[in-house]
Amino acid sequence: MPSNGLFKWATVDRLLHSLVGCIFPQRRMQEKQQESSLSEAETVNMVKNLVLSTGNIVSGGPSIIRKPGAFRSNLELTNSLRSNFLAAKQDFAHSPLSSSTPSSSTKEDFSPTPNGTANTNGAFVATPTTKTPTPLSQWTSCLPDGTLYIPRIDFESEPGLQEDPAQYDITVKIFFLPTSTLSERSRYTREALRLVQQVLRVPAVTLLIVSFPGMSFEGDCEWEADKLNANQGDDETELATWSQAIEPLYHEGLVKQLGIAEFGSEKLGRFFKGVKVKPAVDQINIKNCCNVPPPLVKLAKDEGVELFVHSDCTDVLPKGTLRELLGQGIRGAGVLADLSEGVEEGLRGDLTPQWVVKYTAVVRDRGVIENKGYFAGAALTEED
Repeated sequence: MPSNGLFKWATVDRLLHSLVGCIFPQRRMQEKQQESSLSEAETVNMVKNLVLSTGNIVSGGPSIIRKPGAFRSNLELTNSLRSNFLAAKQDFAHSPLSSSTPSSSTKEDFSPTPNGTANTNGAFVATPTTKTPTPLSQWTSCLPDGTLYIPRIDFESEPGLQEDPAQYDITVKIFFLPTSTLSERSRYTREALRLVQQVLRVPAVTLLIVSFPGMSFEGDCEWEADKLNANQGDDETELATWSQAIEPLYHEGLVKQLGIAEFGSEKLGRFFKGVKVKPAVDQINIKNCCNVPPPLVKLAKDEGVELFVHSDCTDVLPKGTLRELLGQGIRGAGVLADLSEGVEEGLRGDLTPQWVVKYTAVVRDRGVIENKGYFAGAALTEED
């Protein structure tokens, strides 16, 4: 535990950091713009990977209102990404570099949204319509390794959590999408965790939950769902992912507890036999069932596993959805070129979503969600 003196200085440091960001947002924005020396063409040519972010989606704005059956996290993710893209474009729309280097004759208009943060809680926001568009190189940032951040993120100016990290329960859930390969999952996980640590300004997280592709918990009743679940996924790949990509994070102290998603009684029982660090949490979606299957309840009790209920979908970011988000359509961000529509500027190639990470920071004593958001990773390769 930190001493009282250190705790006070840490609190003061975070407060001053937040005040500077509030008082001088335009100055910081201009400094970051001046640091960017890449032209539009240079940015487009060097991009290999994309990292999308929502910002903090609970920092303000209306509560989420969804129709029955339309509550899964893919809607929250996609709508929050659209909101954050729009906010970032607005932030950089009137910068000196932006106004002097328009990228095309296409017009955009921006409805008011707070600076660079998707704070609509996943609610749909207006899309661009008129006025000069913001150049891609201004509202995104490209690293030397070819990773394009959409939108750009200044981690140094992120305020992080308001209180000491020890006062929070921080849950991180990584979704390995169907296109993710075993050989890359360790890199994906570390990158996703690093991004969360940077944006929250924390050294470790409380719980890391892993969602594997091809898993679900659906059926006419809990017994059928548990039975169908037993034959889903790939045990060998899941165990290898756990030992190579997940357990090392626990041993390094970056994660305090590990969890799994959508594992029924048979699936979880087999999993226990093949891992060194057992999951402390099993997160299941029983939307289409009535109750948690009794065999799973018994196994969890015997093994000391907590059962959590959730409403996430496994394939949270399909390939078509990603192209729509970044494309030239009415709800797109205009990042991708579209030769069929006569738009030659923008990224070209095959866009493949690889992973998504969802993070939530809850103030433990009050049970209040202070920070929640998403990052998503994708690869851009030349089309055959």
